[in-house]
Amino acid sequence: CGISLTRVTPKLAQVTSPADVLSPGLLGSFVLLGMFPLFAKRIVDALKSRRVMRGHAKPKRFDRNIVVIGAGSAGLVAAYIAAATKAAVTLIEKHRMGGDCLNTGCVPSKALLRSAKIRHLAAQGDHYGLRPAVLDVEFRDVMARVREVIRAIEPHDSVARYSDLGVECVSGTATIVSPYRVRVGDRELTTRSIIIAAGASPIKPAIPGLEDIDYLTSDTLWDLEQLPPRLLVLGGGPIGCEIAQAFARLGSAVTLVEMAPRLLVREDPVVSAEIERALTRDGITLALNRRATAFQGNGPGGIVVCEDAGEAQGDALEFAFDRVIVALGRRPNTSGYGLEALGVSLSDTNTIATDPFLATNFPNIYACGDVAGPFQFTHTAAHQAWYATINSLFGGFKRFKVDYSVIPWCTFTDPEVARVGLSQAEADADGVDYELTSYGIDDLDRAIADGVARGFVRVLTKRGSDRILGVTIVGEHAGDLIAEFVLAMKHGLGLNKILGTIHIYPTLAEANKFVAGNWRRAHAPAWLLNIAARYHAFRRGDSR
Repeated sequence: CGISLTRVTPKLAQVTSPADVLSPGLLGSFVLLGMFPLFAKRIVDALKSRRVMRGHAKPKRFDRNIVVIGAGSAGLVAAYIAAATKAAVTLIEKHRMGGDCLNTGCVPSKALLRSAKIRHLAAQGDHYGLRPAVLDVEFRDVMARVREVIRAIEPHDSVARYSDLGVECVSGTATIVSPYRVRVGDRELTTRSIIIAAGASPIKPAIPGLEDIDYLTSDTLWDLEQLPPRLLVLGGGPIGCEIAQAFARLGSAVTLVEMAPRLLVREDPVVSAEIERALTRDGITLALNRRATAFQGNGPGGIVVCEDAGEAQGDALEFAFDRVIVALGRRPNTSGYGLEALGVSLSDTNTIATDPFLATNFPNIYACGDVAGPFQFTHTAAHQAWYATINSLFGGFKRFKVDYSVIPWCTFTDPEVARVGLSQAEADADGVDYELTSYGIDDLDRAIADGVARGFVRVLTKRGSDRILGVTIVGEHAGDLIAEFVLAMKHGLGLNKILGTIHIYPTLAEANKFVAGNWRRAHAPAWLLNIAARYHAFRRGDSR
């Protein structure tokens, strides 16, 4: 290769310490080489930002540090954080403060479920040594209580509270005029950053005849004043299952139509089977693997035609109803406030496309909550809002990637279904090498005493390790019980730590400890137990 070894060898012999090789110049070169990808990315990002912002005049002075569009869960948290850091922030809401969660989602649905459960428990009195009672339902009173619950929680999300925190609250429809300007009414605000938290709306399917029916959605059912004798629910996801069970327990004859072969398709089949049994026990007719293809009627009631959605293509079925609730999911609100005209990019799922820092293709416009996805939960909206707000305010110093590593959720049927991390089906699909440990809640003392001895805890762990990959709980207060596993996964605690934690007796929370105990027993070292058995025999003087 043209290099003389006789010349190189004496030079190598002169190297007596790292300092002879690692000169400041060489070290500096290595540092620059390591930092080059970071610098290159920053340069590329800066060029992209300059290109997308070209043509939009940047004001010399700004009215606001942040303008937040939407006062639902994400928008409220974003405004709160901005005000807490002493930023000038305006929060714009075109409808009601609190968004879907307070007014048409989480809060009213849980209030309705509670009333329905009280009536259900009264009818089950013989299970508790009492005379069963059929409580009369005055549906107007039930809905009046739902509205009372909303009013009781309303002050938490009110204009008065946020104004006291330092947020300017504006009622009206926002229009993003440029990356630096937002118009609302006859005002135009200049702002350094914009946070879009516009939420989502119920999906309205294009089924022939549906528009002729006075159908309801999860947004509009709260205006009902009379309990429908026959209720049709389209959709077997979390919203559909909760609504169907609530109305069935209040006295409606409920039919639930789901195109998939099972309910709650995001969960494992064993979970779906448990919920299907529960809804059937409540008298709900389940039309699974059925697709609604046509509605016949003119008014709130009518007939729905449902074809077989499976491969067999069996005969079509017809179901009569007095009211229908469409619960087929929610679509992000991405139109009506200037995104199209400005050129804000959307994803394949029609959410606003964001980077890992929740910025859109415009570097000073961020999105969070249902409008950004990938989750549609109140708690994930609040979680995203922290990242979007901090990055928009302090991203010049440091930006934080949104963390989706440990996201829990719960379907509030009876029994509840709570999950965090991987399901078994997801682990199989991803080729994850895991172990499954289960505990049946029918064995739990408190559950037996309370008459709720049904359900289970299922934990996925890395094979040969107690590291938790995912947990599913089906049972009473599953949404509360899962919190221990969420904490454990977030902070890297395994099942051994849960097993070593004292749990009060008798409580439902003991189920978490018992499933950890089942894992521990399955991993007890046989060789060590054999030694222990011999030791105990020796101590007894048993020579066998």
